[in-house]
Amino acid sequence: MTDDRVFKALADATRRHLLDRLFARDGRTLTELESDLEMTRFGVMKHLRVLEDAGLVVTRKVGREKLHFLNVVPIRLIHDRWIDKFTERRVSALTDLKRRLEEDSA
Repeated sequence: MTDDRVFKALADATRRHLLDRLFARDGRTLTELESDLEMTRFGVMKHLRVLEDAGLVVTRKVGREKLHFLNVVPIRLIHDRWIDKFTERRVSALTDLKRRLEEDSA
């Protein structure tokens, strides 16, 4: 179920933009995150809620402000499960090719 939430969250360009902003500088307020988006504050809050539900964004209250932080762990888990296993064959094929070429040239 977690993978589904992460994929759903990453499927939207606005949410990816929010994650990019947090990657550039973590610990942003809602006001900072909404500043360059052409949508209502409520709309940005809805997108952040989807990101929080997927575990991609975590928040912390500091005084009167609520700060948003990127959590890369769910993305890494997706990478390990869905991407890494497909690239492993390519890397091992290149390693095998290198070994064979070196053996042939010796």
